[in-house]
Amino acid sequence: MSESCTGVRLRPTMLSDLDFVLTVEQDPACRPYITPWERTQHEGAVRFPDFRHFIVEAGAGTQAVGFVILQGCRSRHRSIELKRMVVMTQGRGLGRACLRQLKQMAFRDLHAHRFWLDVKTHNVRAKALYDSEGFVEEGRLRECVRNEEGSEPVYDSLIVMSLLEAEYAVRRQAGQEAA
Repeated sequence: MSESCTGVRLRPTMLSDLDFVLTVEQDPACRPYITPWERTQHEGAVRFPDFRHFIVEAGAGTQAVGFVILQGCRSRHRSIELKRMVVMTQGRGLGRACLRQLKQMAFRDLHAHRFWLDVKTHNVRAKALYDSEGFVEEGRLRECVRNEEGSEPVYDSLIVMSLLEAEYAVRRQAGQEAA
């Protein structure tokens, strides 16, 4: 289990947690910003060693407030993707604390050269967080994700962002990252 000074903890997801994960993905507040998976996809991510699937806990107890998925953890290219980060409680710095732990895990523990993600263009809040945490926009994938929430399908565009090992090291030297 990983914990930061803000009280955010990451613990490995167990199969018994998947009902919670699926409920979070179906939450109307989260759904516009993610592309939900089926249970079998989450089961695979929990079991397959190339993934790290975590429950995000916060507060005095073990209250689950979200989940995260890393992919490419065994990539010979040392390019790890933040596949999904969903934190239900907003405005308390939990997402930032979680992201900082994930960066530390990616670079220190998993020896990433590149830590990357994509974010839907309309997810302005998440994009601002990634910008402020050192991620650099690499490009846009135009209308690449089909969203079937309404009566007519809509295609969402994605912004691809990354943070490189050398950039992370500079941030650490500047005191912007935990040592």
